[in-house]
Amino acid sequence: MSISGIILAAVVVGGTGLVISVLLGIASEKFKVPVDEKEIAVRECLPGNNCGGCGYAGCDGLAKAIAAGEAPVGACPVGGPEAAAKIGEIMGVAAGDTEKQVAFVKCAGTCEKAKAKYKYFGNEDCVSAVSVPGGGPKACEFGCTGFGSCTKVCDFDAIHVINGIAVVDKEKCVACGKCIATCPKSLIELVPYSAGIKVNCNSKSFGKPVKEVCSTGCIGCKLCTRVCETGAITVENNIAKIDYSKCTGCGKCAEKCPSKIIF
Repeated sequence: MSISGIILAAVVVGGTGLVISVLLGIASEKFKVPVDEKEIAVRECLPGNNCGGCGYAGCDGLAKAIAAGEAPVGACPVGGPEAAAKIGEIMGVAAGDTEKQVAFVKCAGTCEKAKAKYKYFGNEDCVSAVSVPGGGPKACEFGCTGFGSCTKVCDFDAIHVINGIAVVDKEKCVACGKCIATCPKSLIELVPYSAGIKVNCNSKSFGKPVKEVCSTGCIGCKLCTRVCETGAITVENNIAKIDYSKCTGCGKCAEKCPSKIIF
């Protein structure tokens, strides 16, 4: 190839590259997506677990929602009050006083206390177990099946099956809510970390039927409501329920409970 041919080829390639770069530059300016600096700053404050406990598709989704004013600054259960305070400064709003929440399993029906209807042979999974006749092998249809569906979805090793029932380690729990969404019997709820009084039952039965299937269990007698001076405990659908915004932790309801299911 002659020198002139080489030069021509170089000019053509170089010119083509120059034209393409100019067009790309124009396109990038014309179609660029505006960057929200607040969204980036908020994302840096989030822990990055992408657990979905906030209700959004990961930390990126939550950061976008907070920056747009569609989610509160304290929406991240994993980051807790510390992350909420930092995000509040970015957004120019007060984070407020928020107490850490932890998951709690409303069942005390251990292997010794709860009766079984039959021996279960099947998938070691709560969802599978409750799909068989009678809603699982446990005689109490409201009790924890103990097959650990909740433990399998917990990314923080905060919940384990001990003696037939799921138990939460509140020091590890970040209140992401995955166990709550997974439990087929809706046995798990969020309570304040400092909650000293809890109702360890979810049975909707009343009186004798409760004791026939479990030696411990709320019988809906309402004795707890009569001794509570702040109106913090009520009985709904034959099960005691605590309003932690009113509870002082005096322990009178626990002392009066004949089933000793409040402790």
